[in-house]
Amino acid sequence: MINPKDYLDRILTIEIGRCTEAAAVEASKMIGRGDKEGADQAAVTALRDALNKLDIDGKVVIGEGERDEAPMLYIGEKVGTGNGPAVDIALDPLEGTTLAAKAMSNALAVVAMAQGGSLLHAPDVYMDKIAVGPGFPDGVVDLDADVTDNIAALAKAKGVETSEITLCVLDRERHQPIIDGARKMNARVFFIPDGDVAGIFHTTEAHTGIDLYVGRGGAPEGVLAAAALRCVGGQMQGRLHFRDDAERGRAEKIGITDLNRKYELMDLASGDVFFAATGVTNGTMLDGVKWDSGFVSTHTVVMRSHTGTVRYIRARSPV
Repeated sequence: MINPKDYLDRILTIEIGRCTEAAAVEASKMIGRGDKEGADQAAVTALRDALNKLDIDGKVVIGEGERDEAPMLYIGEKVGTGNGPAVDIALDPLEGTTLAAKAMSNALAVVAMAQGGSLLHAPDVYMDKIAVGPGFPDGVVDLDADVTDNIAALAKAKGVETSEITLCVLDRERHQPIIDGARKMNARVFFIPDGDVAGIFHTTEAHTGIDLYVGRGGAPEGVLAAAALRCVGGQMQGRLHFRDDAERGRAEKIGITDLNRKYELMDLASGDVFFAATGVTNGTMLDGVKWDSGFVSTHTVVMRSHTGTVRYIRARSPV
C-alpha cells in the first residue's frame, strides 16, 4: 500500500498542477469574450474531470457554492476515485472570472488540498483579511490595528521607511479608509480590480514588490490564499463579515458558533497543505496560457507546507 504522505507528495509535484492546468487551458478559450459565466463553466468542467481521475477520497469544502446553486464542484461534493487518502479540497476553477472575460491580468485556476478536516469550511460571505509573506516576526501585523500602525510595524521589521512599503488592496469604495491610511504613511498602493486570492498570493514572492495585503473579500478565497501562505511561511488573519441575518444563519448552519472570531493562519489551513495555481491570463507571478502552432503552453506553481517546497512548472503540450 502506498504511504499516504508519499502519495500526497506525488500529487503535489504532478497531479494537482495537472488539474489546475486543465482548468486554465479550457478557461483560456474564453479570454476576452465577455462571458464570465461561460469561462467559469469551462474551467469548472475541466477541473472536475481532472480531480475525478485522482486516487483520492476528496471532499470539496470550498467550491462553487451550495449544491442547489452549483451543479458541479459544489460544497460537499465528493471527487476522486475514492481509492486513496481522505482529503479536503478548496478550489476556485477560475479566480477572476471578470478578469478573464475582459482579458485582464492575474486570472488563475487554483486548488488547495489537505488532510480531511484541515481546511476551514468557510461560508460564502465576506471576510476582512490581512496578510504578509514570509520572513517576519510572528504578529508583525494585526487585523485589529489601524493600517497606519501595520505599515509602520512592517517597515520597522523590514528596516525600511514606510515609503518603501507596498500595500495591495481590491479597488473598492469600501476600502477608502485603508487607502487613505496608506497615503498618510506615504506607502505605495497596488490596486487590483478582482481576484483577491491573487492579491494575497502576491505577498509570497519578493519579486512582486507586494509587502502587505489588507481588505475585505470573499471568505472562501481567504481559505485558498491561506493555503498558499502556509506553504511559504507567511502570516494571515481573517474575520468573517456578515451583512445580514441570512448570512449569519449560513455560518451557523455549517457549525460556526463564534461569529466574531479572529482566525489565524493555522485556523484557516492546518495540516500538510498543498497548493497549485496556473495562470489563465498573464499576471505578476504567472504567465497566462499561450496557444501557438499546434501547442498550448502553461505556467504553474505548486507548493507544499510540510517541505516548504515551491516549484514553478512550464508545460508545453500538443493540441
